[in-house]
Amino acid sequence: MSPALAVSTVVFSLMPSDSTGRMALHIPLVRRIREPYRGRWALPGGPLAADEDLADAARRHLVTTTALSPTYLEQLYAFGARGRSLAERVVSIVYWALVSRANAADDATTALVQSDPNVCWFDADDLPELAFDHRTIVDYALWRLRTKMEYSRIAHAFIGDTFTLAGLREVHEAVLGRELDPANFRRMVESSDSVVPTGEFLTGTPHRPPRLYRYNHAVDLVDPNPLGRT
Repeated sequence: MSPALAVSTVVFSLMPSDSTGRMALHIPLVRRIREPYRGRWALPGGPLAADEDLADAARRHLVTTTALSPTYLEQLYAFGARGRSLAERVVSIVYWALVSRANAADDATTALVQSDPNVCWFDADDLPELAFDHRTIVDYALWRLRTKMEYSRIAHAFIGDTFTLAGLREVHEAVLGRELDPANFRRMVESSDSVVPTGEFLTGTPHRPPRLYRYNHAVDLVDPNPLGRT
């Protein structure tokens, strides 16, 4: 019998940590209501329809299970080890996605999570026991995200079109899980030509208004996707 095909997605967003109050990576998980692994938390996903593209399936399962629409979606890996599913042989095409803080805090999404006890956000570094091999999948997605933060504009999916350097550093710290020296971070960003000042300043601050920046789209990405952004 041919293996069943499924699509799963690891979704990342930035939210305040319950323990520190600082921004930290969070992942939405869905509690399984049937065997195998009934009662355990798992990544959102499901079967691939015969007439459906992979990315479309990933987006469909995200909307139906979590009401989330990602700002960034990229294929991660195919997981198909024998025995990863107790019921049948399943090959999962896994995506990883980013959701901006505004989208993650959207009223519709908040209402869904509050009304459905089987959908919940978890700190990415403090996850419960997961079903199947989903912990391995999450670890791989975390490694991919954290590696990509070092050389791409992936932070853009978290913070929007304009930002302060302090806000950009906060995103990097939340994703990497460690503090960064402000002066060294500023020098690194400014020397990379990856961001440019907009000529505007953030208003409404009690001190000197910080300068606003945007990503420099005249500079090519280090890792251009030959298939185009998905």
